[in-house]
Amino acid sequence: MSFVLGREAGIETGPVGNLGSYRALDGSEGAPLHIDLDGSHAVLVVGKRGYGKSYTLGVIAESLARTAGVAPVVIDPMGVFGTLAEAADGAPVPTTVVDEPTVTPGSLDPKSWCALLGLAPESGAGGLVWQAAGESGSLAEMCAHVEATDAPRVDKRAATNHIMLAESWGVFDADGMTAADLGQGEITVVDVSGLDDAPMNAVARGIGEALYRARVDRDIPRLPWLLVDEAHTFFDGVARSALETILTRGRAPGVSLVTATQRPSAVPEVAVSQSDILVSHRLTAEADLEALAAARPTYMQSSLSERLPTEPGEVVIVDDATETVHAAQIRRRATLHGGDSPSASDVSVE
Repeated sequence: MSFVLGREAGIETGPVGNLGSYRALDGSEGAPLHIDLDGSHAVLVVGKRGYGKSYTLGVIAESLARTAGVAPVVIDPMGVFGTLAEAADGAPVPTTVVDEPTVTPGSLDPKSWCALLGLAPESGAGGLVWQAAGESGSLAEMCAHVEATDAPRVDKRAATNHIMLAESWGVFDADGMTAADLGQGEITVVDVSGLDDAPMNAVARGIGEALYRARVDRDIPRLPWLLVDEAHTFFDGVARSALETILTRGRAPGVSLVTATQRPSAVPEVAVSQSDILVSHRLTAEADLEALAAARPTYMQSSLSERLPTEPGEVVIVDDATETVHAAQIRRRATLHGGDSPSASDVSVE
């Protein structure tokens, strides 16, 4: 008998992804375990380095790419998910890898532009950026809009300098990715591994806002799933607002968020409390265990730390939709995993 995480109904009532199987007390493989891909969800995957959190994210991504009606997007800060585009065992995993990502300036709203550039909206320069962002389709148009105002020269200079800083990051383009581009059936891997934290966060915020707004306005038919690895990097930056919006308000328009981190103590409490599915690999840091313990549901009889697995690929899953807890083994990926660490013993030196 199969169980579906995230819904009360069985496997026959809607699309699901094969996550793995139950882990018996003797370590043997049990019944299949699936995850609901029909409705919207907030999923948090945690685990210390080397125990499989990015691997699990890849497993979920493969299932989404093989599911009709969804639009999966992976924010890849480590450059490890490009292997989804390679040959797969079984059914293909339709994947597009964007290794030089750009977003349109309009994908960020005026408030986001002020936050991105570190400008208070009520300041002279911040007010100019706010107005320019609301009426322009490119950074050049934003600069021209600022220059055409009768604001004090010092404010115009400050606003223009901040816009030019954003231009130097190389991630804004009038022809950049839009929600329509990202809202396709195949999975889009957005490789931001070559970017510094600020432009990386700018891309993530632009994508998050664009997908959420497009679903609110019903501009795209498929339900977006945004998968974010090393999520603490984005919750620490300007992408946080977009991620929290999806966490707290994504269910109604049908936008899902899957975040993965090795440091659950470094993500905001809302990222833990709003997740209806928690997948935990091994954790040992006291702060990380305390972060999860604070959100322990009342139906969980023992502490999470007492149930955490010890081997890579093993997980304990807390499913708030069905108020159940599961010990499981993540399945093998159909595509190669790009997140393995190199070792000196594998290097051949002449």
